Amino acid sequence: MHTVELLPDDEADELVREAWAALAAAGMPSQAGHTHPTNRPHITLFTLPTMPPELRLALRDALSAALPLPLRITGPHVFPGRTSTLAWLVAADPALMELRVRLRELAEGALGTECVRDDVQRPEDWRPHLTLGRSRRPGAWPALGSTSFPTLPDPPRAGMWTRARTYDSVPRTAEPLAP
Repeated sequence: MHTVELLPDDEADELVREAWAALAAAGMPSQAGHTHPTNRPHITLFTLPTMPPELRLALRDALSAALPLPLRITGPHVFPGRTSTLAWLVAADPALMELRVRLRELAEGALGTECVRDDVQRPEDWRPHLTLGRSRRPGAWPALGSTSFPTLPDPPRAGMWTRARTYDSVPRTAEPLAP
């Protein structure tokens, strides 16, 4: 699988990594424990089964023209499920949502609508977020705001999406898409 991802500016990246470290220091699940060199703060726009060269070029052109985009974090959230995820939610800025639609249209035109996937049933239900930690252990996250929840750095309230990449899960490699 190939992902299409946006990467935050250096300041936001550093703050997300500080949150990862705070969770790890509190003995909680954290992306800090995922030490593969490709692990970095990002939002996944969607996934594809393949990334043909002509699609890569079309995505690169669209992303290069669109970035940078505003990044605004609204606060923490726990996504429940078999693997629960603690994340900072990202505001669904109109420019971000329009870019996602435009990129999906490029991918669907190249591969077909059934090939473009994301973690929601309907694209309009997509909740952009920066993952802080994941766990398959029930009750891994104390209630947000409780005294047992670790102190996280204040999330960056404003920043920019400055780069994009694609991640290939088979060889576990990432390649820049923009700039």
